[in-house]
Amino acid sequence: MTAILGCIIFLLVIYTIRHYLFTLNRLFGRQRQPYLDIEQATWPQVVVCVAAHNEERVIADALNALLEVDYPRDKLIIMPMNDRSTDGTRGIIDRIAAAHPDRFMLFHRSAGRPGKAAALRDATEKIQAEIIIVFDADYIPARGLIKQLVAPFFDPEVGAIMGRVVPINAGANLLTRLLDLERAGGYQVDQAARMNLGLVPQYGGTVGGVRRCALEEIGGWNIDMLAEDTDVTFRLLQNGWKTVYQNRSECYEEVPEVWPVRIRQISRWSRGHNQVMGRNLTGLLKNKRISLRERIDGALLLCVFLMPPLLLIGWTLTVIQFFMTSHQWLFGWLALSGMVAYGAFGTNAAFFEIAAATYLDGNRNRIRLLPLNIFGFLVSLFSITRAAISQILDLIQKRELIWHKTERFRMASAALNHESIPGSENAQTNSPVELSKKIP
Repeated sequence: MTAILGCIIFLLVIYTIRHYLFTLNRLFGRQRQPYLDIEQATWPQVVVCVAAHNEERVIADALNALLEVDYPRDKLIIMPMNDRSTDGTRGIIDRIAAAHPDRFMLFHRSAGRPGKAAALRDATEKIQAEIIIVFDADYIPARGLIKQLVAPFFDPEVGAIMGRVVPINAGANLLTRLLDLERAGGYQVDQAARMNLGLVPQYGGTVGGVRRCALEEIGGWNIDMLAEDTDVTFRLLQNGWKTVYQNRSECYEEVPEVWPVRIRQISRWSRGHNQVMGRNLTGLLKNKRISLRERIDGALLLCVFLMPPLLLIGWTLTVIQFFMTSHQWLFGWLALSGMVAYGAFGTNAAFFEIAAATYLDGNRNRIRLLPLNIFGFLVSLFSITRAAISQILDLIQKRELIWHKTERFRMASAALNHESIPGSENAQTNSPVELSKKIP
């Protein structure tokens, strides 16, 4: 028990130092944005995949925004991936595509394994362009985003690119405001610092892209993974490819507006991330082709969703040591002091990241909500722990991990209401995949 508690406290100290290091780097260190100055170039052929499963509320906004991006029209193909939708998603896609027949490659999927990774795998088989950009259907890109995401691929070592995610509905309620703070800390500080320090920026599956030949080299999308994006990050890393994070390349998403949806979302992230950790941690640590600092940071990134259950275990063992082992009263006091110190400095480290992010964003009024983030922290703590326990039980009972879609809250445009779109009731097709044209 003493050894376990000592290891937990050691890990908590490591993650605390990591948070402070990242924050101080963003506030005072050298900032790396090596590809943002590329404005004129011979731009390559690009396919933008928009993952969509029952997305009638949001898909029109994403597709209309992509039609307006600043990228050569003859080099950009928009590929909505309508994966087994049973609502009006297909009708909305078909209507917008019919108005712009030269801009779209339609991909309607009515059969096959569910999940984003499986849809991406089937779609990628039809793509010949070298650069694949991936968005979720609720994301709205800025006009200059595609060029910013493509620019790093002029570097032949880059296999994947990730931009920054910014909530579009941050003002909806308290939860969305707290998630806005969390996203700011995660991207403005955590991701950007890892880019600055030459560590392991994470490809997040949306607002990013991959080089097709790099994806083929690592075996394509892994359909067995819930977190296919994290899996791609680490398989690329172990095969010599770099992932780039562009902090100024912003895309706008819809975050959950009610707590049950938030809990399901973070539980899915936790289960998917831990699944990737189980597949990649040992190979990463043994891979001598990767620098030591990348291996250490990669291991810490892979294990990040283990820390909430370990924290609860640590507090439980501390209480046992303090109250039930009178012959080890000194260690009981030391353990209690260590956990209390973590509560003061460790938890504060994550809050320090958020405070620094609000400062860097120039939105200092948001700092007033920072104390309320303790509620989000506690919800995440128990949700992630419960997900970890459930995942262990699934592993023992050999149950398959199931992907659950995040509920949307945006109201669909009246002009694009699926009831007014002819043929929208036929959301499914007779064949698993329909393609309207071949990508050159």
